[in-house]
Amino acid sequence: MIEMMLEAERAMAVGRLDQAERYYAQVAAADPKNSIAVVGLARVALERGDQRGAWTFARRALALDPDNPMASHLSQRMAEIMRGRGEALPDEPGRIGAATAPSASPPASPATPPPTAESAAARPGLVDRLLRRRR
Repeated sequence: MIEMMLEAERAMAVGRLDQAERYYAQVAAADPKNSIAVVGLARVALERGDQRGAWTFARRALALDPDNPMASHLSQRMAEIMRGRGEALPDEPGRIGAATAPSASPPASPATPPPTAESAAARPGLVDRLLRRRR
């Protein structure tokens, strides 16, 4: 399990998002309570530009481990960004899509273009920039 997590991190570091996603998904399937693997899936979604998917996976990780700081910060940051664009979040009463729990996999986003190796390479550190705390 640890070896797969290390391979996933290595793949993320060099922009191999499909490979990283495969490893994180394998770990999450083998150990459904592994919030770190689910946060990894959130990071993959974020690197692909799928902020709603990142938020969904981060919320799932928080449900598994409410004390996971990365899941908490990622969830809050993605929610802030989506609210800033006027998007509804599934767990907010009075908004479109209320009372929908995060699913095992995020919904497909038709507005998100398919990722390419060039687009991933052109955005190094996107996760770090988006997760930076405001000062």
